[in-house]
This record gives sequence, structure tokens and C-alpha cells, in this order.
Amino acid sequence: MPSPSALQSLDAGAVHLRLAHVTKRFGDTAAVDDISFDVPRGSFATLLGPSGCGKTTTLRMIAGFYDPDAGDIVLGGRRINELPAHRRGTAMVFQDYALFPHMTVRGNVSYGLRLAKVAKDELARRVNETLDFVGLGKLGDRWPNQLSGGQQQRVAVARALVLRPEILLLDEPLSNLDAKLRVQLRWELRTLQQQLKMTFVYVTHDQDEALSLSDWIAVMNAGKVEQHGAPWEIYYRPKTAFLADFVGAVNLVPGTVREVRGGQATVQFGERSVTVPVPADTSLREGGEVKLCVRPEALGLAPRGATTDGAALPGTVARKAFLGDLMRYWVTIDGREWIVDQPDPGASTPLDGEVLVQVRPERVHVIAG
Repeated sequence: MPSPSALQSLDAGAVHLRLAHVTKRFGDTAAVDDISFDVPRGSFATLLGPSGCGKTTTLRMIAGFYDPDAGDIVLGGRRINELPAHRRGTAMVFQDYALFPHMTVRGNVSYGLRLAKVAKDELARRVNETLDFVGLGKLGDRWPNQLSGGQQQRVAVARALVLRPEILLLDEPLSNLDAKLRVQLRWELRTLQQQLKMTFVYVTHDQDEALSLSDWIAVMNAGKVEQHGAPWEIYYRPKTAFLADFVGAVNLVPGTVREVRGGQATVQFGERSVTVPVPADTSLREGGEVKLCVRPEALGLAPRGATTDGAALPGTVARKAFLGDLMRYWVTIDGREWIVDQPDPGASTPLDGEVLVQVRPERVHVIAG
């Protein structure tokens, strides 16, 4: 396993993994359809999407378990399409961990090194070092069925890391754990990745998991990459309605562009309108149909008659739900329900009846088409 000090010298801004126009078909079905992206070196990168979107197929092509039908996979500047899995510089942690039940923890972790015929002393040193690193140094003689789910996950990670891979691939490794343990192990994985400064490529369908863990996310749908970039951009600046709706709760309000001028667009929705800032490269045209994308936490809520800043939309609370750290309201405005999240619900009395929903124009994102 590379030492943290050695890995810290790597250029974290460089491209480590590149997929260029990669396609994979199973019969007449394109599981992955002409996808391209660059993964930064030393990042925690996530492939996010619903079941059947092609994310695991993509991961398996990177690992060498599937051959792409078209395109290039480049790792560390070298094309690896034709290389066998064991020569690619990748290691994979599977969803079910795939631990050998007839081997101890130490036996599982050393398996790949034994296949590679690593010398006995070197093998023992690397196994012990890796087990200590993942916090399993005292459990080497236990069997998999004597371990908790979290400990089994660490064994699977240690078995991959001991091979000293250039990049670690993880296929939904937390999906079989209960919710509380899953959150705990997210942070363990993130801490491990940051200590190593190693590139992780992680597959999940869990949006919260992706947003909390990742430096970089590619969202996939129906075999294509809808968008890739920093979690903040994915969440607050989605390029498509699918992406906005898939990654977190959102209000998507249909509207029509009435004017585009000076980096701003005036959009009419129903009998109301709002003027919002738009990026210079946004392709909006007057008369074009758009969707206003507003996250629930970006909205304010006040009793009817209160003084508010920005655009205040009168509505009626249809229902609400207490979620612990916030109260979620569904407010009916002109026949359409808006979701509004208010933090720290214990600090004030929950609202009912007629209310005002405060819309801050700078927090509204416009999606074309």
C-alpha cells in the first residue's frame, strides 16, 4: 500500500482516469452508451444513478471484467482496454464483499499476494501493515462469520489495498448495512481515502451518500452521463430536469422566458414572474419553455401578512412533516405544491393555513427545455 507521504506528492489536479466515448452492449441493449469523463487524481469520485443506468457496468469495464465495445479507458496516461484485470493497477471492493468463508481475515487479505507469489516475509509485512491501517490488526485470526458487517467491509477494503492499486473501485459496498452503520462507514471510507490521497471510484444509487462522500460525481441515466462535476454544481446547477429531481428534493416549476438581458432572464410561471440571474453560456431564448429549479431549503416561509424580502408567493399549507433537523412543508400556490424546508423546527411554532413563500431570485436555477 502506498504510504500517505508518497501519495501526497501526487498532483491532485491532474486527470487520473479518462473514459472517452466508451460503449458497452449486451445484445441489442446499450448498457453504457458513448460516455466520456475525466476523474481527477486523488479524488473521491462517484458514479451515481438509478438501478440499471450503467454505473456498475462502467465500473466493471474500468476493472477489466468487461471489455468495452467502443472507446478508450486510460488510467495514469496509459490505455488499459486490452490489459487483463490483474495488470491494470486497479482493485475492486464488491457489493457483497466476496470474502472466502473458509479463510481467516489474514488469509482473505493475503490471497491476492499469494497468487502473485510475493515472498513470505514481504507478504506478512504488507498484510500486517494493511490490517493495522484499517483497524483490524487484532482480528487477523478471526473467520468472516465472526465479524460484524462493518468489519467485513474493512476486510474487503484491506484485501484490495494490500495489492497497492493505483485506483480503488467500490461497487455499492455499504448497501447491505443498516442505516446508522452505513453513515458511520461512509466517514471511515472518506477518512481512509483522504489519508491515502488515493483515487477512489465509488458506485451508489444513494444521493445523500454521493453528496456527502464525493469530490466529483458523474450522474448516469439510461446508459449515458447526464452531468459530471463537483457535488455543489450537481445539486444546485443541474443541467436537466431528471438530474434536478434525482439528486435531492426539488421544486420544478414550468415557465416561459419573457426577456433575456444583461445576464438576467425574466420567467413567467402562471400569472407570476421572477427575474433571475443566468450564466452567460445558458442558451435561453424569449418565448422558450423552461423549468425553474428551486431547492426546498432555499425558500423562506412566513405567516400571511408578514414583511418579507424578495418575491413573496401567497399559498396555503397542505401538509407538513417533522424530520428532526427540519420541518418540511408542502404549500399549495396557484394549484401547484411547493416543497419548503425550514431548519431547527423546535425554535418556533409550526405554521399552518395561509402563508407566504419567499423566493430569493439568486437561489433560482433555470433549466432550459
